[in-house]
Amino acid sequence: MIDSFPEEIRHDILFKLPIKCLIRCTLVCKSWKSIIQNSSFIRAHLRQKIKTSNQHGTHLLLHRVRDRTSQREPMEEVYTLHNDSNDFDECCQIDFQLNRMVNPANRRFRVAGICDGLVCLADDIVSKMFNYIIWNPSIRKAVMLPWPSVTFTTHGPFDDSIGFGFDAMTNDYKVVRLVTLEEDAANPTVAEVYSLATGSWKSLGSVAPPCRVHGVRRQCFFNGAIHWAVETAGAYFYFILAFDLGSELFREIMMPKGTEMHLESRVSVSGDEKSLALFTRYRDKNDVCSLDIWVMKEYCRQDSWTKLITLGPQGPQGSLRPQPLCFRKSGEVFLVLTSRRQTLVALDLVSQQCNDLGVFDFEDFCSLNYYEESLVLLNMENAVCC
Repeated sequence: MIDSFPEEIRHDILFKLPIKCLIRCTLVCKSWKSIIQNSSFIRAHLRQKIKTSNQHGTHLLLHRVRDRTSQREPMEEVYTLHNDSNDFDECCQIDFQLNRMVNPANRRFRVAGICDGLVCLADDIVSKMFNYIIWNPSIRKAVMLPWPSVTFTTHGPFDDSIGFGFDAMTNDYKVVRLVTLEEDAANPTVAEVYSLATGSWKSLGSVAPPCRVHGVRRQCFFNGAIHWAVETAGAYFYFILAFDLGSELFREIMMPKGTEMHLESRVSVSGDEKSLALFTRYRDKNDVCSLDIWVMKEYCRQDSWTKLITLGPQGPQGSLRPQPLCFRKSGEVFLVLTSRRQTLVALDLVSQQCNDLGVFDFEDFCSLNYYEESLVLLNMENAVCC
């Protein structure tokens, strides 16, 4: 009967169905499968989901781990969806089977980025094993990326960091990899980009401006570009490196004055998604470790950086060290307070009070990101069920 309706009405009906129902609908008949797996329908469905979430509430994907008895086994990885509400109530736990397909060398995966319902996972916390996966938990499909071209065998010792985002110019999802070569002082960092559309890596050559990455750097996707906090080549201060996914060009964004030599810096996005944000950690003149939270009111203008708060150690006797995760839509900031155990809290920047969100019994809160269900990967031939 639905086949007799105009296309616009058919789409409106299908848009209202939950993801699981749409997957079942692809088994009903060839015409329904053709509609639902069409790239235009998948993009339109995603736009509708985002619009609905903005009106009725968004979700966050929390990744945490618990160790097992045997040190040879992968850690227990748990992914849960939560409402972005005061109660932070859990909606569901996502069945995670990828560590049965690929045994991570680091015993767990790292969430390198989330975009349009896709989760980019990396097995790179310490050992660099090139197990990169683009995973859609909603439809239980994943794409295993091929090995990149820059490895220890081809270029010797290195350190690297990856980012993930969407190229609106070509409707393509891309993974960008920065690789700092320890044996090349002249051109220390090179880059390569993976295209989901082509299924292959492409070399971008040396990164300009020259820089170095150390350890796993958390990145953020904002304004069509991936952003990292990186170190200048040959000097020990930091700046933000931005890579535009459309033009595939790098640019330098200056940090707030006085923060360039802080111990640790990581980029994020403000709660209203209109500004680049920055978390910087440093030791003050009394040797107390502090955390500054900044937002950039006008993109790429250094003088528009505005400090929102400075946080020192929290709790009794200052025993809890705050670790930032991300902003929430309300403007609060999700933090992990770390001592003998970890506590997930929401910091109100106005009252400077922390609200305990009541999530316990895990050794490590790895990441927290906004998440929107989508059909992306449904029509990818090389996506495997997981």
